[in-house]
Amino acid sequence: MILLKDGQVYLSDKKKFEKADVLIDKKIVKKIAPNIEESKAEIIDCTDKHIFPGFVDLHCHLRDPGYTYKEDIATGAVSAAKGGFTSICCMPNTNPVIDNVSTLNYLMRKARDVGKTKIFAIGAMSKGLEGKEIANIASLVKGGVVGLSDDGNCIQNAKLQLNVMRYGSIYDIPMICHSEDYSLSGDGQVNYGYESTKLGLPGIPTLAEEIMVSRDIMLADVTGTHVHIAHVSTKRTVELVKQAKKEGIRVTAEVTPHHLVLTEKACEDYNTNTKMKPPLRSEQDRQALIEGVLDRTIDVIATDHAPHSDYEKELEFIKAPFGVIGFESAFPVVYTELVKKGIISLELLIDKMTARPAEIIKRDVGLLTEGGSADITIIDLDESYIFDEDEILSKSKNSPFIGKEMSGRILYTICDGKFTWKKA
Repeated sequence: MILLKDGQVYLSDKKKFEKADVLIDKKIVKKIAPNIEESKAEIIDCTDKHIFPGFVDLHCHLRDPGYTYKEDIATGAVSAAKGGFTSICCMPNTNPVIDNVSTLNYLMRKARDVGKTKIFAIGAMSKGLEGKEIANIASLVKGGVVGLSDDGNCIQNAKLQLNVMRYGSIYDIPMICHSEDYSLSGDGQVNYGYESTKLGLPGIPTLAEEIMVSRDIMLADVTGTHVHIAHVSTKRTVELVKQAKKEGIRVTAEVTPHHLVLTEKACEDYNTNTKMKPPLRSEQDRQALIEGVLDRTIDVIATDHAPHSDYEKELEFIKAPFGVIGFESAFPVVYTELVKKGIISLELLIDKMTARPAEIIKRDVGLLTEGGSADITIIDLDESYIFDEDEILSKSKNSPFIGKEMSGRILYTICDGKFTWKKA
């Protein structure tokens, strides 16, 4: 047994904090109440600390199988645990692609062996992520995937995307769409506009995202499918999602911490750790993303954890791969830049990182209630620290936040009643 004493506990059913103790028995939260006594329990003093449901990440890349020099399931799970995550959903752009049951089974077996976090798989929409032929969706769903996506790629053929959605709607799982019109994004590196001209780099216009978002919303309307828009980055995308929701179309959306707190100006020194897709956008777009979080147009804050090795990111900007890591910085970045500054509430942040993503994948995680799973994150919100590259547990270190001061230190992560992270 584990007894968490005198913490500020986020009660998921009430969506508020109360001072209480939390008693964990095996994999279950046995009791939440003041002044619990249990002589057999390991006691953790949580005075002046906050006790949250374990975080749920709807969008990450573990690179396993095939690209394990960037990350693997073991290192990714440890990095996630350090960031307070107890459930993560990994994208299928591995080698081989998660478009078949054998690769899916490999992933799930290895995830169970590691045991540091609950790992849910997202299956491919198309075979090989090539956008030419539908993957074997029936077998993937039977194997346990929680969603379908070609993330990293985007199906350009509207008829194929329509057929994928029709097929996927039979199983009522989300279609997670990376929205990018290749004819518009081309060889773009950063947001199209003044900054791309100033940097002398090809630009990716906002239209490259918005046209595909419009298409997929219309296809969702026709098919009744649940479409989930990944890593929203533009003002118009927020408006499109908001209007679709008003019309009763089954659409949800996510935003990353880096798109919430950074703009294209972060790319001015050609730091390849600011290169991601979609790219960092304008300040006007960033403000629209924040507004989308506030009015609940945007449902989820997801990391899009995308590890790349040092030697890949040390190439010149135009040759370096897109993507940044995010497990270990997600909560402290948003807490420091948005919650502490009074822009969003702590309760709203927790909802976007726990209950709401869990609802989308229809899994019983992301809640802190009596009788529920003992997936818990304990944080010292007052502790400030420098995000140090040497302390990152991911195999890759490609973060735009290295060297930044943050608040909100994750002290403990508990998954299924076992400690998966303890700050030394």
